[in-house]
Amino acid sequence: MKKIYISLLLLATPFFYGQRTAVISTDNVVQTMDGFGGSDAWRCQFVGKNWPDQKKNGIADLLFSKEIDNQGNPKGIGLSIWRFNLGAGSMEQGENSKVSDEWRRSECFLNADGTYDFSKQEGQRWFLQAAKKRGVEKFLIFTNSPPVFLTKNGLSFASEKNKLNLKEGAVPKFADFLVQSIQGLEKNEGIKFDYVSPINEPQWEWMANKEGFNSQEGTPATNQEIYDLTKALSGKLKAKKMSTEIVIAEAGQINYLYENVNGENRDNQIEYFFGNAKTNISKLPNVKNTILGHSYFTTWPVDRQVLSRKLIAANVKQRPGLTYWQSEYCILENPGEAEIPGGAGGGRDLGMQTALYVARLIHNDIAVANAASWQWWTSITRVDYKDGLIYLDDGKSNGGTTPDYVRNDGEFRDSKTLWALGNYSLFVRPGMLRVDVPNQDDLAAANDVMLTAYKDVANKKLIVVAVNCGKAAQKYKLELSKGIVKNNEMTPYITAEATNLKRGNIQKIDNLEIPARSVVTFVGELQY
Repeated sequence: MKKIYISLLLLATPFFYGQRTAVISTDNVVQTMDGFGGSDAWRCQFVGKNWPDQKKNGIADLLFSKEIDNQGNPKGIGLSIWRFNLGAGSMEQGENSKVSDEWRRSECFLNADGTYDFSKQEGQRWFLQAAKKRGVEKFLIFTNSPPVFLTKNGLSFASEKNKLNLKEGAVPKFADFLVQSIQGLEKNEGIKFDYVSPINEPQWEWMANKEGFNSQEGTPATNQEIYDLTKALSGKLKAKKMSTEIVIAEAGQINYLYENVNGENRDNQIEYFFGNAKTNISKLPNVKNTILGHSYFTTWPVDRQVLSRKLIAANVKQRPGLTYWQSEYCILENPGEAEIPGGAGGGRDLGMQTALYVARLIHNDIAVANAASWQWWTSITRVDYKDGLIYLDDGKSNGGTTPDYVRNDGEFRDSKTLWALGNYSLFVRPGMLRVDVPNQDDLAAANDVMLTAYKDVANKKLIVVAVNCGKAAQKYKLELSKGIVKNNEMTPYITAEATNLKRGNIQKIDNLEIPARSVVTFVGELQY
């Protein structure tokens, strides 16, 4: 009977291995964080324009709110960077745009006669205001294509490989468009853009399919073309005495940043733009000393995820003052059923399995690649795919692609991926300092517990984010290299199968619990 009783007790109690000890090197700052973000492409244009106020405010609260309710639980994930997609004009072209999905077309502030109409992009402007109202700190404006009036083929996607889809001699006009759009939005919306990203994923060809259509706006570009545009834009921003900083190069895959991939002058971008060549842009006015890459197609298997991020960190480290941003991601890989439901990006998943896959990546992009910012791709989606933080549907299906599907109204659903990102974005604010957590085995931790730690110097806070991909809960004792946590107490905020960033009971720093298959943010008051 005694053996049976013990077995039943084990079944009824969360299983823990022996307590572990982790050191938080509070006196060893490894980087300054720039923030966490998401983009408004492409669904915000219809949701912001057409949906009922109550619903779109509910969506905005989930993305931007930093409010805490009466029980101490967050209302949203408090993104600190909002990416605004500056359209090229495929929406006005309609079917003639040859962009097959109407929801992926976009309006353009620039008219054919050279005038500007800042009443366009109404839905996206609504979300800009919603972000501002809820205290989003930073705004980034990005393009996928030059305006159709400036492109070689009059379309918002390319007809020629490995070449910027821009008319000869039109670089100054494209730079003017970017500057005037930024100024117009500031004047009309009262929103100042901190960053402008003029080129997106230049490694892909963005050409028509066999039927003559493309699914979205986009253009390739060589490194030289990116340099020429950056130099022109830099000069115009300086001439206008603007503070907006240029960020490049939004590489479609991170290995294009640090190695020769195909010899097409669209790779080795760290060396090209921040190395010893004459194309170094770091001294140009209004250029942020940061290189941007997208984490697509490098997240699986896990050993590749870790190794490729070590290579980024090593290459960035060779250029003093240079930082790295992971500026776009959603799940496009095919890691298999053991990792995510459906085994690939297809099929939405609102649950914890996909959230843990993403949380592992966020951790490795920060802790291994030293990403100072981490940004999601489409914050809102209406399709049955793992590309959103918030999912729209008609209440009867998991998504749709017909033009009128949820165009004017529908249901919106949060996801565990949203809340897992929130374990970082809500608590790790711009300007906070990441401190070292030494002696972690990056590869082993990827299927177990991963820890990052941050100091909020202004508010005297210590933030520790733990991602537990394992099937067992773990107990941790944290030892600080310098200072203490007030009363040895830390407050956990837990994202797990049954909780969304929920505040838990205060725990002692020498006996912290990290539930199985969870993401937990611990917050304490740091004292010296």
